[in-house]
Amino acid sequence: MKEKIYFLISMIIFGAVGVFAKYIDLSSSKIALFLSLVGALFLLIILVCTKQKMSWQKVKKNAVALVFASMALSGNWIFLFQAYKETTIANAALSYYFAPVLVVLLSPLVLKEKMSYKKAICIVIALLGLFLILQNGRIQTNGHHLLGIGYGLVAAGFYTGLTLINKFIRGLDGLANTLLQLGLSVIMLIPFVLITEGSAVHSFDSNTVILMLVLGIFHGGVGFYLFFAGMRGLNGQSIAVLSYVDPLTSLFISTLIIGEKMAFQQLVGAVLLLCSIWIGEAGDKKKKINHQIDYE
Repeated sequence: MKEKIYFLISMIIFGAVGVFAKYIDLSSSKIALFLSLVGALFLLIILVCTKQKMSWQKVKKNAVALVFASMALSGNWIFLFQAYKETTIANAALSYYFAPVLVVLLSPLVLKEKMSYKKAICIVIALLGLFLILQNGRIQTNGHHLLGIGYGLVAAGFYTGLTLINKFIRGLDGLANTLLQLGLSVIMLIPFVLITEGSAVHSFDSNTVILMLVLGIFHGGVGFYLFFAGMRGLNGQSIAVLSYVDPLTSLFISTLIIGEKMAFQQLVGAVLLLCSIWIGEAGDKKKKINHQIDYE
């Protein structure tokens, strides 16, 4: 239960990313770099203040998975932020949230999890809800909007890889895992930014600094700590269903802050999303309770 709460909170935090990305006047790769850097420094301070120790033996055992996970994390951020810059939040979400569907489809192959009929039905209901939610956001998909949707689909692929790879990381707690992946992302993104954008120093205004600090601490630090800590206790299909809290949060925030109006079909879609999540997770909880009673 604790893992589900952690994961749900992380999805709510992630749901606000699109709003922040819209107002940060930096390239997507620079946002990803500074996000990783601020998040890593924030978690390093927590690690030092709480006097927690990291087992380097466990780090070595997970080295390959950590490197590939950090690559997936970096790619996910770069393409997702670019999707938000090229198109609307709704269009970016429409393309990006094919990722939970990919997780469900790949879980039986990669994680050897059995495909649940109920989970499959819940995913279909959630997709229908997401489709209805995004109807008002659908605009003519030509030019940059089509490009933005493409970036969102690529980001979805990286997110799927990040989710599946992290299921193979063993023995590292949420704080150590998050700190290592963010730190490796910084190491990977620095040469990438230098190669693609040069070494020119970018001047930051006060709004950009504040937004990057908030995004780095809450999204990069707190959000991903809860994401990885919660993921450890959930199977791939549960992660897929719970991930739909993210676009639902994005919709509410964009409506309240940006002023996008919510039509009736979007409200219906929101209800479908919530119902699919509740049905998918309530059944699992009931099975676990019955299993415990039988065992006793």
